[in-house]
Amino acid sequence: MPSTARSTASPTTTTTPARIDPRGARFAAAVTTLVLAVALVTAPSALTVVLLAVQVVVFGIGAAFGVQRTPYSWLFRTVVRPRLGAPRELEDAAPPRFAQAVGLGFGVVALVGYLAGADLVGAVAAGFALAAAFLNAVFGFCLGCELYLLGKRLTTS
Repeated sequence: MPSTARSTASPTTTTTPARIDPRGARFAAAVTTLVLAVALVTAPSALTVVLLAVQVVVFGIGAAFGVQRTPYSWLFRTVVRPRLGAPRELEDAAPPRFAQAVGLGFGVVALVGYLAGADLVGAVAAGFALAAAFLNAVFGFCLGCELYLLGKRLTTS
């Protein structure tokens, strides 16, 4: 039997790009900084592997579905943002999503490094991810976002 459900989207419908509260992205970077710092301080240990695995999952969610879908964003929306009020402005979600993919790459290398017994590889990869998260959390400088924007500038004329 054919389905009677119809799509409400038309071919001429345009969607606006997702917008996020930049304070949420900085909050997520602060949590990421904390997770990665504890992972590095306790390295090499089972706790290091667990923390890196958790962070890799968070990065994966952010890269696949957008930073606004991560557990850290949920925490920001439910606990922190109600106490702050509305943001002055919103930012495009695409650059932070790309930054999550970059973080995912470094997180996977770090996790595989520790699991394979290559602790130096794990520490260096986790250290790079930690440095990028720290820059975003403390200074509002998103290194992955800047890479995204540089790529856009280089690929558009």
